[in-house]
Amino acid sequence: MGEPAKKIDRIYTYGDYRTWPDDERWELIDGSAWAMSPAPGTRHQVVTGEIYRRIANFLVGRPCRAYIAPFDVLLPDSAVVDEEAVRTVVQPDISVYCNRSRVRERGGFGAPDIAVEVLSPWTHKKDLNEKLELYERHGVREYWIVDPGNRTILVFRPGEDGRYCDPVVLVPPSVLESAVLEGFTLGLEGLFTAD
Repeated sequence: MGEPAKKIDRIYTYGDYRTWPDDERWELIDGSAWAMSPAPGTRHQVVTGEIYRRIANFLVGRPCRAYIAPFDVLLPDSAVVDEEAVRTVVQPDISVYCNRSRVRERGGFGAPDIAVEVLSPWTHKKDLNEKLELYERHGVREYWIVDPGNRTILVFRPGEDGRYCDPVVLVPPSVLESAVLEGFTLGLEGLFTAD
């Protein structure tokens, strides 16, 4: 697989992004536009759906809520309050917001508490590099990188300095225990083989 297409001819904003055709999927990272991959493969969809189902079921009756892509997450620079001027708009496979005032009609405004990215051949470099740095910088409290091919989940959490510590690396039959969603566990046994 090649690298995703990237527009770097100028700085783009959410205002620009909203004018693009609905049949084109893009993300903005610091004003650069990244083409999203073609529709994810079956394995990606099954794993994403299963993780979302487990989180969403756990959150019934609780204040946090999970959202599955496509769901725009606007990550403004600290001084930006106008949605149209935001230069970073991403679509994590799953986003969890516990501060519901950050959720608006068109998506999330500000960092989610948890961002989950399920790797695909097309997106793995961006998810492991650009998005890791981006989520750390914007204060995402847990970043889960799910790798169906290697049957692993990396869980990044910030240390006292706000920077992500070395990830917790989980493989089946391990159990992911969220530090953000008290009491939530995600067993990896069978997660990557679900049909």
